Amino acid sequence: MSKPKVAFYWCASCGGCEEAVVDLAEDILGVVEAVDIVFWPCAMDFKKKDVEAMPDKSIVATLLNGAIRTSEQEEMAHLLRRKSQFLIAYGACSANGGIPGLANQFRLEPILKFVYEDGPSQANAEKTRPQLTSTHEGHELHLPVLREVVRTLDQVVDVDYYLPGCPPTPKLTKAAVGALLSGNLPPKGTVLAPDIALCDECPRKDSKPADVAFTEFKRPHQAVIDPEKCILAQGFVCMGPATRGGCEAVCVQGNMPCTGCFGPTSRVRDQGAKFLSSVASNVAPRETGEIDQVLAGIPDPVGTFYRYGLAKSLLRRKASKPA
Repeated sequence: MSKPKVAFYWCASCGGCEEAVVDLAEDILGVVEAVDIVFWPCAMDFKKKDVEAMPDKSIVATLLNGAIRTSEQEEMAHLLRRKSQFLIAYGACSANGGIPGLANQFRLEPILKFVYEDGPSQANAEKTRPQLTSTHEGHELHLPVLREVVRTLDQVVDVDYYLPGCPPTPKLTKAAVGALLSGNLPPKGTVLAPDIALCDECPRKDSKPADVAFTEFKRPHQAVIDPEKCILAQGFVCMGPATRGGCEAVCVQGNMPCTGCFGPTSRVRDQGAKFLSSVASNVAPRETGEIDQVLAGIPDPVGTFYRYGLAKSLLRRKASKPA
């Protein structure tokens, strides 16, 4: 009897999700024994044509990480959706846009101009940019097209399940693969992580005051964080109250604030807006100048509150032409 077929693919992301699979350590041997990995370009020599030749729905599950920014990524998302029974948005970039989604603050043309012409490390007097097509010795090369906006996986194709995190933890990855293989699956659309706020599993939750009155905000490089006290109560932006748990609070245990990579719980529509409303209602001063002084400690509100979720937020930018 043949083993269930599983695929992994990497779109617009840093590659950490691929490492998260390897971080299963010896548990990955059990996964390899239980499944047949039929597509994983990062780790093994597979080609697009191999997937195209597979019957539709012949792959039991594809774990696809990374946001969708290029025409190639969009094409692969559609191909793997067609070939897979279950498509899992694996990691923060695929589920919510991730760090690549912060590019939606800018239009495509200014980004390209800065990267290839105006950047301080750029030495490109001819202002040359990559061309979509190029011919050499009779061979034509085609490069992917950069879309106008960064999109989440479910903004491009239908998604069955979400596994959040930057990257997802080995524990959750193992549990997700086990659920897929056992057939003991939750309803379609489920986020495969606990539906609780990170604060509920934070080892410092007992030190969080009932009312937090912010008089200043500090960044981690500006002051020493007390390893025993609630990080938010110390005046550091910690996204724990607006972020889904399940990560085992690894950042907090490393004495660093939560940055929100697990996205919101089911009760929160917009993670950044949720945290922003909390901050705004808990600033201690009541005079405009004093309020501005406190909030000046957060120099990049979008990058802070929407670090992983801008592409899927209520503030997602509208393109003036098709994405």
